[in-house]
Amino acid sequence: MATMSVSNARENLQAAVDLTRTEAVVLERYGKPVAVLVSVERYELMMDALDDAADVLAFDAAMAEEGENVPWAQVKADLGWV
Repeated sequence: MATMSVSNARENLQAAVDLTRTEAVVLERYGKPVAVLVSVERYELMMDALDDAADVLAFDAAMAEEGENVPWAQVKADLGWV
């Protein structure tokens, strides 16, 4: 992961964007990280991973619920999928 000051990134925006092709770029202000630049491809991968993680959490929460289990055949019948 590369590090760049916000002012340097502003002055060299094309170089900062080009760098995102190979790694993330942490932007710093007064030596503290304030933002991260990533390529569109990496951003999409991260969003997909986040969606997958949310699905796993929702599945785990549903499985932890107490109550009667409904067979898949009944669910399909209730939805008119049979």
